[in-house]
Amino acid sequence: MRIIKGRVWIFDDNVDTDQILPGYAMAEDFSTLSRYAMAGSKTTDFPKLVQTGDIIVAGKNFGCGSSREQAPVALKEAGVSLVIASSFARIFRRNSINIGLPVMLADIRDCLRQGDVIEVDSEQGTICLGDQTLVGKALSNNVLTTIKAGGLINRVRQELKLRISN
Repeated sequence: MRIIKGRVWIFDDNVDTDQILPGYAMAEDFSTLSRYAMAGSKTTDFPKLVQTGDIIVAGKNFGCGSSREQAPVALKEAGVSLVIASSFARIFRRNSINIGLPVMLADIRDCLRQGDVIEVDSEQGTICLGDQTLVGKALSNNVLTTIKAGGLINRVRQELKLRISN
């Protein structure tokens, strides 16, 4: 999980949870949410074109709006490996980490083009685009531990097993 390499999808500022996962998809089973990922955005064909490992890069306030946990789940189920933004809505950021979807702070949207392939070192906070190295905020050890476990529930289960077996 330390190194994440993927194709870039560029989004604007203030991408809200209705754009990430439209309200009409809220009743869907978690396993089918990928069909609706970013369907409320300007990139309505995202669910058909996204590939496993792709990376979303956005501006300020990504994930604003409602507190629906399904929004980051839809992105993860669609194959998104990382979301990079200048800033995140606090609840979206926390929900993403809790379900095991890495989110990184970096103001790099204007340095990239749709379809670029970048390589991100989540522990160092570096983003490589060819020979160019951009800088973001490295994920904390606490966040990395949660992401590596596959989310908060898995992390707690693993930690409880360790305590019980000792």
